[in-house]
Amino acid sequence: MAASYAELTRHLLDETPEERAVLALFAELVLAQGGGPVVDVGCGTGRITGHLRKLDLDAFGIDLSPEMIDVARRDQPGVRFDIGSMTDLTLADASVTGLVAWYSLIHIPDGAISSVLTHFRRVLRPGGPLLLSFHVGDASKLKTEGYGGHPMKVHVHRRQHDQMIEWLNEAGFAVETHKTLTSAESKLGGIILARRQP
Repeated sequence: MAASYAELTRHLLDETPEERAVLALFAELVLAQGGGPVVDVGCGTGRITGHLRKLDLDAFGIDLSPEMIDVARRDQPGVRFDIGSMTDLTLADASVTGLVAWYSLIHIPDGAISSVLTHFRRVLRPGGPLLLSFHVGDASKLKTEGYGGHPMKVHVHRRQHDQMIEWLNEAGFAVETHKTLTSAESKLGGIILARRQP
């Protein structure tokens, strides 16, 4: 479903000015730190990675799906995309200035979130910004049909801000701002901007 996903989501940021604004703020924070590499974890077909590069960031993407990475490399020639898992990030300690997980934690069960956030903190430089987006809610559901009508079997987890903030605090992040919005991206989307504590 990677090609269908890419086609159906390609222009979502055109319809989501608030999300473009928070990505621009994230870019400003990275550049204020002196720039450096930024990783888009769970990048899918690379549309957010590509947008970050348009904001003058040295962004690259990581995704678990080889098919998604193939499409990302096709659509964003010359941009680095690696196959990898957020539950076992192979990046070096303090190797990135900023990290984005754009609607990708939604596929991680509650029991694995703390481990993922620990990886995020490990690879971020002290003070580096972390930008998360997620579906707001209390229920998880099994999604059996993907973009373009393709059959799939993947859990989608919805979460509340207070739970996400608690996990972030426990992992060594300081939350700077958070908000809920409705957009083309999500009927009820959460945005959290945090920084890695020293």
